Amino acid sequence: MNAAALRATAPRETIRYAIGECQLGKALVAHSGAGVCAILLGDEAEQLLADLGRRFPRAELIADQEGLAAVLSAVTRFIAEPQAGWMLPLDVRGTQFQRRVWQALQQIPAGRTATYAEIAARVGQPAAVRAVAGACAANPLALAIPCHRVVRSDGQLSGYRWGVERKRALLEREAEGAVRQAVV
Repeated sequence: MNAAALRATAPRETIRYAIGECQLGKALVAHSGAGVCAILLGDEAEQLLADLGRRFPRAELIADQEGLAAVLSAVTRFIAEPQAGWMLPLDVRGTQFQRRVWQALQQIPAGRTATYAEIAARVGQPAAVRAVAGACAANPLALAIPCHRVVRSDGQLSGYRWGVERKRALLEREAEGAVRQAVV
């Protein structure tokens, strides 16, 4: 194999990951060195790892349960107590439009929701409702970029990359936390 072919097939970066149990099943957390680049939810570790590989096809993926134990713990704690807020650095990757949508999603407080149309208006493209839904579906950072807080115009739940039941559970947990904070 010549040098150009080796460069083309060589990993461009190393991404470390850890998988653990959480209240929503399993969670995979991946770190690029610059920050958390993926938080994936699911039922099977193998499916989560395959999803990570599809999202980062040119990366060398290295299991690092010990090195990422604190990050994984912070994510599972955030799932249990979303009002605590997100404190970990992120390595957010996406198109310019996706990044604008994801920034708008991060402005939705825990316990609240917004519609796809509201998010499209917030990013200055009110006709881009379907594109907002596509950006939500492409989000690799479950919870940190809270696409679960986006609902249909009638307030009903719609699709969620990690399952509508997980979306419902997250929203219920956040609503309960918001009520507890209001009472205090």
